[in-house]
Amino acid sequence: MIRVGVGGWDYDPWRETFYPPGLAKAKMLEHASRRLTAIEINATYYKLQKPALFAKWRDAVPEGFKFAIKGSRYCSNRKLLAEGGEGIERFCGQGLTELGDKLGPILWQLMATKRFEPDDMRGFLALLPRTQDGIALQHAIEPRHESFRDPAFVAMCREAGAAIVFGDGADFPLVPDISGPIVYARVMRAQAELEQGYPPGALDRWAETAKAWARGESPAQFPYVAAPALVQPRDVYLFFISAAKERNPAAAMALIERL
Repeated sequence: MIRVGVGGWDYDPWRETFYPPGLAKAKMLEHASRRLTAIEINATYYKLQKPALFAKWRDAVPEGFKFAIKGSRYCSNRKLLAEGGEGIERFCGQGLTELGDKLGPILWQLMATKRFEPDDMRGFLALLPRTQDGIALQHAIEPRHESFRDPAFVAMCREAGAAIVFGDGADFPLVPDISGPIVYARVMRAQAELEQGYPPGALDRWAETAKAWARGESPAQFPYVAAPALVQPRDVYLFFISAAKERNPAAAMALIERL
């Protein structure tokens, strides 16, 4: 499956570019989830949520929809990641498994100042649980420092079964290597002056790239750090994030149409 979405669903400018006039906030998720196929939840980055809220989100979206969950900043924004075991346990135990089969990957976004330290990263990966409450968990690591363009980082993520986030933005290094059972891409170059955020040709290229990832291929145009991953079909999550955020839902819908 290739799932395409945005970050969050409550953003005031989307009232003009995405939501119908007068739509109640309580109906935003229901509306968004019927036009997109995944959403990245940002609220979990800032604080723990109640199990009942995860259940409410689960019931608001259709079958086949997936939520990606942003990992707590108290776990990922720290000097020594390997010392965050208690926080990771608390985060994974907060009730996110109430999402059931609508639970997608957990995104661990590292600080831009966090350098690749092999022992610390290996320790952090070892802390990430494979299951919670009998439900399998998938993890994606988003490095944002140039030092992570290191074959050793790719190798340890592959060993741990964790995806390396494909971060297509101007401010952070790209580590495009496939490392887990899924591909997790965050595309961050929307232009405000374009109704769909991207030129048609760019959206065409993202559609072909997503299809290649789903087939298990490593598209030739990217600056890989290590040898290509084993070719095998993979689920793909592609989120239009940041930049001209008001255009991201239109970009996601345009990509879904191409797919």
